[in-house]
Amino acid sequence: MGSFTVRRARTTDVVAMQRLIAPLAEEGILLGKELVTLYETVQEFRVAEAEDGQIVGIGALHVFWEDLGEIRTLVVAPPWLGRGVGRAVLQSLESEARELGLRRLFCLTFEVEFFERNGFEVVADATAEKIVGSDAYFELVRSPDEGIAEFLDLARVKQNTLGNSRMLKYLD
Repeated sequence: MGSFTVRRARTTDVVAMQRLIAPLAEEGILLGKELVTLYETVQEFRVAEAEDGQIVGIGALHVFWEDLGEIRTLVVAPPWLGRGVGRAVLQSLESEARELGLRRLFCLTFEVEFFERNGFEVVADATAEKIVGSDAYFELVRSPDEGIAEFLDLARVKQNTLGNSRMLKYLD
């Protein structure tokens, strides 16, 4: 295997992105993503592309509020695990977060060690309302976005969040 580069996702990457997500969605590790959802949110994604054009990693940055974003759908193709793909995609997303003016990044993950190595901390005792404040919390409850519902720990998504760890990183 050769090297890879990280770039903004394009609409032509969406089918490959869904192929990376599907096995993890079947295992209950990630929420499944319909093609239409991936096309609608393609601008949130970065992809890691191998020299041969194959998409070997993906990740998304979703803005929640004025200073808070979520790292979503961070996936690396199994043959590429341990080669720095996940870290490179995450660094690209963090750079984008800084450009947008975000000061904090949240994730809901089973991959605690990976995110800890990259500066995130588990926030098991902090509710979403404590993280964003009461005013923002009551605005966020109105969002139809499933990822925001997961962040808020709403009952309608409990089956999707069991076993996940809530993690937070403060950007410099």
